[in-house]
Amino acid sequence: VTLYGVFTKHCSANGPSRCLLLELLDVSVSELLLHASSQGCSMWMIQHCARDVLEALAFLHHKGYVHADLKPRNILWSAEEECFKLIDFGLSFKEGNQDVKYIQTDGYRAPEAELQNCLAQAGLQSETECTSAVDLWSLGIVLLEMFSGMKLKHTVQSQEWKTNSSAIIDRIFASEGVVNSAIPAYHLRDLIKSMLHCDQGQRASAETALCSPFFSIPFAPHIEDLVMLPTPVLRLLNILSDASLQSEEEYEDILEDIREECQKYGPVVSLLIPKENPGKGQVFVEYANAGDSKAAQKMLTGKIFDGKFVVATFYPLSAYKRGYLYQNLL
Repeated sequence: VTLYGVFTKHCSANGPSRCLLLELLDVSVSELLLHASSQGCSMWMIQHCARDVLEALAFLHHKGYVHADLKPRNILWSAEEECFKLIDFGLSFKEGNQDVKYIQTDGYRAPEAELQNCLAQAGLQSETECTSAVDLWSLGIVLLEMFSGMKLKHTVQSQEWKTNSSAIIDRIFASEGVVNSAIPAYHLRDLIKSMLHCDQGQRASAETALCSPFFSIPFAPHIEDLVMLPTPVLRLLNILSDASLQSEEEYEDILEDIREECQKYGPVVSLLIPKENPGKGQVFVEYANAGDSKAAQKMLTGKIFDGKFVVATFYPLSAYKRGYLYQNLL
């Protein structure tokens, strides 16, 4: 997360307070998991989140810092930069110089952190210091929850998990109740297993994990992803018929009507209505910022245009800039 500045608030009853001014982010992975329910998140979303968080961890760990509280609530979507970002560094520490004794949240806590926390509560010193490997453990649990759609707090605290976590991961990936199990997800399974070794010395580093074959698989977003993750680009569906695309005069009139309507919510940078597949009949509206796009999405969804109910989703700015238009988003 971007830190814009620091200032001191002097009017507090408890004395001066130091405040951090951070960028405003959007939906958290915790909210995405609630929306996904037991279905699990799409492979596109899991891949996107895994790559973004691993890149953030690789940077942090290279600088010698451990986040130490990685969980769904601390991973947020940036609509402007179209990526997931890490927040809440309240438990972070410099590797080898750990001042914070109690680290990580229950359910996402690595085995070595569990041991250290117990010893610290008893006033004892742990022989093994926690390292950046604790962050990889937490991310492994987060990704497993995103895939399964299940909270795994009780699972990872069970004796069965401590005895054979690999078998439980295999069972989750083989489960008929997991929609994603129909997709060849072996690379994701192996990536998660590499993060969840009980021995922190065997756990994959963030840099190593980024080399997983999982990140070479091209996934397309589901329509639910494009509703949940805001971007500066809006995609309007169920507006144009084939007849309106074939008539140049009617096409230009509709184009002008749509531009006029969309400009009510902010300056329109560009507007595209493909006449051929992929993307035929879809309307792509690029706004100057995601705030305008979100306002437009809220107001245009369900609006009647030319006798049809408008369906408004967001669209990846990076794909739009490259001219890559997904034809089918199921």
